[in-house]
Amino acid sequence: MMWHHWAGRVGPYAGWHPGAIIALVVLAVLVGLAIWGIVALFRHGRSGRVDRGNGAMATARERYARGEIDKEAFDQIKKDLS
Repeated sequence: MMWHHWAGRVGPYAGWHPGAIIALVVLAVLVGLAIWGIVALFRHGRSGRVDRGNGAMATARERYARGEIDKEAFDQIKKDLS
């Protein structure tokens, strides 16, 4: 009768080699890091485009810099937003 090297093992991990378990853990960590990196990349991309705390003032500065409004209008907006 031919015996295989796993024939004597019993229990829930009878077919698992310790190296396979370590490889699965490393794979899970790498997948988790990849997902975290993608999420962080999208969050960073969004926050760089919008001035969250002072959006109206940033818009007024841009309009003033482009010449769409004059100094008096800009000063009035600043006063209204303060």
